[in-house]
Amino acid sequence: MPVKQQLFALFICLVIFVLTIELVRTRRLREEYSVLWLGTSVIMFLLVLRYDWLVALTHLIGAALPTTTLFFGSIVFLMLLAVQFSIKLSKIAEQLKNLAQENALLRAELEQVSIGGRAEKGIKHDQEE
Repeated sequence: MPVKQQLFALFICLVIFVLTIELVRTRRLREEYSVLWLGTSVIMFLLVLRYDWLVALTHLIGAALPTTTLFFGSIVFLMLLAVQFSIKLSKIAEQLKNLAQENALLRAELEQVSIGGRAEKGIKHDQEE
């Protein structure tokens, strides 16, 4: 790999790593989401420094060029992001359903208490007359 490309790739890896840490530190990114980004930046960093590992990985998966391996890795990364978000959305949907059910039960209980209170007032009002 030419030195300019290697330096650029190392710079991008470092930027992604530092940006992820900063986003977690300022609480704009949760730790659970940062693992995938940090792991990817470390793997990219290693593959840039050890280009022979990228070539070996390319031969292992049967790709023709190292760039094909990188594109394949990008697709796998995007799929992992999609799975991570799907898991999170499923969890949030379950929580939302539970909250809606609890809200409905509390509302029904409140209405029963309210109706019971009105009935008691009506009985007391009738007894006073």
